[in-house]
Amino acid sequence: MLANMDAAATVGVRDMAAAREFYGNVLGLKPVDSDGGDDDMALYRSGDTRVFVYRSEYAGTNQATAITWDVGDKFDDIVAALQSKGARFEHYDMGGLRREGDVHIAGQLKIVWLKDPDGNILNINSA
Repeated sequence: MLANMDAAATVGVRDMAAAREFYGNVLGLKPVDSDGGDDDMALYRSGDTRVFVYRSEYAGTNQATAITWDVGDKFDDIVAALQSKGARFEHYDMGGLRREGDVHIAGQLKIVWLKDPDGNILNINSA
């Protein structure tokens, strides 16, 4: 039923101003035009998908990855660009992964995790 339908990542945040700065300026996502904006939500375009950010009292309570980007051979450039904008990457001890600096490696796969201002976990990998 939903196999051919688009889906959007949905992320709850407490501070919309901080979220707009992070998702728009740090991550570089493009806001989708709206009818004047809403202080409680924002919609961003990410490739052919969307990221919906909304104000929630439960923001940051998910202890698992909320959004994943598979960026292929652009991984190193994207990680460097994020670092230049002040992004800090998380370090996790996970079986089958070794770490070189901030980058976790599993065979040919490179992975970084970072958190938005509310603690939502985001993943970027070279798949």
